[in-house]
Amino acid sequence: MKNLTIILSCVLILGLASSCGSKGKKAGAEAATTEQAQQAADEGWTVLFDGTSTAGWRGYNKSTFPPAGWEIVDGTLHCIGSGAGEAGGAGGDIIYDKKFTNFELSLEWKLAPGGNSGIFYLAREVEGEPIWKSSPEMQILDNVNHPDAKLGIQGNRQAGALYDLIPAVPQNARPGGEWNSVKIMVFKGTVVHYMNGEKVLEYHLWTDDWKQMCANSKFKDYEMFINTAEEGYIGLQDHGDDVWFKNIRVKTL
Repeated sequence: MKNLTIILSCVLILGLASSCGSKGKKAGAEAATTEQAQQAADEGWTVLFDGTSTAGWRGYNKSTFPPAGWEIVDGTLHCIGSGAGEAGGAGGDIIYDKKFTNFELSLEWKLAPGGNSGIFYLAREVEGEPIWKSSPEMQILDNVNHPDAKLGIQGNRQAGALYDLIPAVPQNARPGGEWNSVKIMVFKGTVVHYMNGEKVLEYHLWTDDWKQMCANSKFKDYEMFINTAEEGYIGLQDHGDDVWFKNIRVKTL
């Protein structure tokens, strides 16, 4: 009986230690998140996703965050692959519920091998219409394993590109399974894409060059795209493939 009492006491002590350790780790993670948010704020950034909450995000043309298809895992916002391509995403595209005009958007993304996704900006929300009909898109793609990389013209459907319009040069995307850092700068119609620390493209909205470029693309019949909004939403695409996002933040210019 004495030995049994000693064993039970040890089990209880170990259990309490484990519980305290778990609570300590959680508190430490929350403190780190708060510290990161404060540092970002001090540098003029607003954190749109802090790794713990989907606050501020909702489905495109929806009032709430999708109940399925997206999740928070290991500090990332994960679009869960359906295996059915663009039409098969369970969650659908999501947007941050605030419009932006002149800004820098910074984030990191990672794809499962063979994956496809995108980052939308200056998007309108139009009932019955998909987000891509009104919004420029920075392409997210596994250039090695997804066939879209070989379609389009001169790589304008590869990672970092203004989808179907302007290729990313240099093309420095990392392969599926590795993190890529990107930044999108929008200021009074000038748009610049950066990927992995390098400027990869620049263009100018609403100009004759812009209109001519759109006229020679799949967007030629979409007036809302050609006349891109001066103020719009930031969105993340559910293309039916696994993609992870983290460190999403924006700075107003």
